[in-house]
Amino acid sequence: MNTLYLRNVPDDVLDRLKLLSAREGLSVSAMAVRELAESTRRADNAALLRYLPDLEVSISEVVAALDEARTEV
Repeated sequence: MNTLYLRNVPDDVLDRLKLLSAREGLSVSAMAVRELAESTRRADNAALLRYLPDLEVSISEVVAALDEARTEV
């Protein structure tokens, strides 16, 4: 495992991180590592999307279907 030191973390970011870590029962360091791990997983999204089939469905059709489904609930 490597060590990462962060400098110039804004007070409000650290305050929210402390709040989140307390809610989860984690240390601030463990919470920061968890959030960084989750954030960096998104780097793979573009590569994953390239391998999905093109279903030729427009964004407006997807949004319309979501809106319709939400009104049914």
